[in-house]
Parts: sequence; C-alpha cells; structure tokens
Amino acid sequence: MTASAQNPLAQNPLSQNPLTHFDADGQAHMVDVGAKAETRRVAIATGRILMQPETFAMIRAGTAKKGDVLGIARIAAIQASKRSSELIPLCHPIPLTRVTVDFELDEAESALRCTVNAETVGRTGVEMEALTAVSLGLLTIYDMCKAVDRGMRIEGIQLLEKLGGKSGHWKA
Repeated sequence: MTASAQNPLAQNPLSQNPLTHFDADGQAHMVDVGAKAETRRVAIATGRILMQPETFAMIRAGTAKKGDVLGIARIAAIQASKRSSELIPLCHPIPLTRVTVDFELDEAESALRCTVNAETVGRTGVEMEALTAVSLGLLTIYDMCKAVDRGMRIEGIQLLEKLGGKSGHWKA
C-alpha cells in the first residue's frame, strides 16, 4: 500500500482545497513558495478570555501584582507573532512589516478581547502569525492572573480576515 493510499487526505480529487502540506506520497513537507509573487499580505485574528469580575476589575485598574497585564500581553503577542515559524513545524519564517495588538474590555461579560493585525510583503500569508499572537497574548493574561483566578477561559480564537495572495480577500 502506498503512502498516499494510507493518507486519503493527501490527494483527494474531490477536495476543492487540497492539503498543501502533503506531497504526492502523503508525506508532510514545507510548501515551496519560491515562485509566488511578493504581495502585501494582511491577517486579522481575534479571541477572548473570560474571568471573574474581580479579576477583570484588577486588570482594568492596573493593580495586578505582576504589573501591567495588558501592556505585557501586548508585548508577548508581538513577540509570539515574530516566532511563529519556530513554534509551528511547517510555517515559513517571514519578515513582518507591522503587528498591532488591541484589547477590548467587556465589563458585562468580564472578558477581554484580543485582536491582532499582522502584515508583511511576501510570498506567503500571515494568518499563523496573527493567530499565534492572539493565542500567546491571551495565555499571557492567564499566566499573569492565574494566582487569583485559575478558572479563566480562553475561547473563540479565529481568523477574521485575510488579504493578499492567490486566494485574494477572505472574511469570516
């Protein structure tokens, strides 16, 4: 039995979007982007962390014992975006031209929303960089506040929009 017969997802003629990280034999590989044109690429991702009202108030007031929770989470998110290719095995290292991290406070739900906009001019997209940044930004909030609230819940991490490349503009 061939490797592609063992892995029907590697070459599924019925699939409109074949999995590009598998070769003809079903083996994982890094996609060759060398022949692609360099274009402006943008990805926007989001997610949120829910917590106890007291934890939310502590973050909003800036009284956490570990310091400025949102400031540190913003730096962690930016740093994570730049290291995505070290964390995700088949992710290309790319030169980011811009990364913004915004936090929205939702008092009614005792939640913080993190939204990241990542940009580059290159041959591959920045979706993984935006998603990694959101994830690590929210994990940093958890880490800085876990001593007072171990029940925090991270949820809804998703890509909202991407621009550039062969597939063009996509919006959730």
